[in-house]
Amino acid sequence: MTASPPSDPIAYVKMLRFVARKTDRSDLRIAAMMEILLEAADRFEANGKLTLSPERQTLAARAFAGVAAFLQQQILPSVVSEQNTVGERQVRGAIDRAMTTVHALLSHAASIDGRPVCLDLDGSVDDMVDG
Repeated sequence: MTASPPSDPIAYVKMLRFVARKTDRSDLRIAAMMEILLEAADRFEANGKLTLSPERQTLAARAFAGVAAFLQQQILPSVVSEQNTVGERQVRGAIDRAMTTVHALLSHAASIDGRPVCLDLDGSVDDMVDG
């Protein structure tokens, strides 16, 4: 199951960058996750796709889970309290998109094929075909 493309893909890309820049990078693993988010934002902005090697898929899933958690815990409450319906729709859409991405990446990473995947802006993943 994939979510429909965000109504405002630019807002989603901006949220990925925002979370990546606001997150403390003192831990090397967290820093690596934030770099994946920045790379995803750049690639999504450029062509809507990010290629991930098998070694990076689980880490990317954790990064997108972190996006969903950050937005839900830190951003959504204030947007809701301000009765900002457009902002709320964008934040909720970004949370859904991030969790769709987490599910797709973890499902793929659990398979034993060990191939790179192409992550789409809509949160879906496609196996990369060799050759």
